Amino acid sequence: MGGVYDGFAHLGHHLATGLRDVTSDLAALDGEGWWAVVVDYEGKVTCARFDRVRKAPLPAPAAPWHGPRPDQWRSSLDRAAYERGVRAIRAYIEQGEVYQANLCRVLSAPVQPGADPLALAARLAEGNPAPYAGVIQVPGLSVVSASPELYLSRDGDMVESGPIKGTGATAGDLLDKDYAENVMIVDLVRNDLGRVAAVGSVEVPSLCALEEHPGLVHLVSTVRARLARGVGWPGLFAATFPPGSVTGAPKSSALRIINELEAAPRGPYCGAVGWVDADRGRAALAVGIRTFWISAGEIRFGTGAGITWGSDPHGEWLETELKAARLIALASTGGN
Repeated sequence: MGGVYDGFAHLGHHLATGLRDVTSDLAALDGEGWWAVVVDYEGKVTCARFDRVRKAPLPAPAAPWHGPRPDQWRSSLDRAAYERGVRAIRAYIEQGEVYQANLCRVLSAPVQPGADPLALAARLAEGNPAPYAGVIQVPGLSVVSASPELYLSRDGDMVESGPIKGTGATAGDLLDKDYAENVMIVDLVRNDLGRVAAVGSVEVPSLCALEEHPGLVHLVSTVRARLARGVGWPGLFAATFPPGSVTGAPKSSALRIINELEAAPRGPYCGAVGWVDADRGRAALAVGIRTFWISAGEIRFGTGAGITWGSDPHGEWLETELKAARLIALASTGGN
């Protein structure tokens, strides 16, 4: 393991060690080196460059994960407050201020000093494998993600996003409103990428594809574009962040409503978590959903749902419960 605990990342099936430097400047990603990246929903940037990167499985943790008891988790919005928020968003929709907005809550619980994010990552890898799973530990920040959703991938000047909208326990649970919500967000992502794309290059090769994940199903679309000449990482983030699937449409109105209704900052949840290989011009950044972060003796996890005119307040609360249940059980002492 060597210097893993001085700082490490395991992302995209690669293990990065030998932490060289940490910066909050997105422009560094246009330079050189291999970077682990966390951008909070509120915009705080952590880019960590590592000297040693190799394809490798997740290292074995020194000890098993020991998390909080299931009854220690608290929500930033209880059921009554969340359902009030859903009704408030429906009122904004009725007034024509927004078409869709994502309403989220943050679960938190105390965690023992020295809680090992690598042990939690190993537990999630076994119990909830995910296409964009990853773990990042640098001084002051520990993030463990089991994200199923692509925010941005990059290969040279080609970029791609994979917004998820529509979640159910089975395909039969998906409603017309889920498909409508997905199409609305695809349009938003198209517009976001269009701000920095070469004219005529934005396309949607896949719309509302059904994807199965542990314990639930999602509707996933794909939006692709070629970046205009001279667009770097700061410009790409300025055009597309926060991700459309976790904000709403129109994005500016949704952001204002989210700020009004949510009781806690989202942090890495609904932000971006992933890697950038500046030397090769490649990257994969996930939307920070199904994501835990540990700081100041607390572990946190966010869950949310997209609210449209067709939303039922209690049904949306249950969707947030469905999204959280498996992960919270895995992160809790005695979880399955």
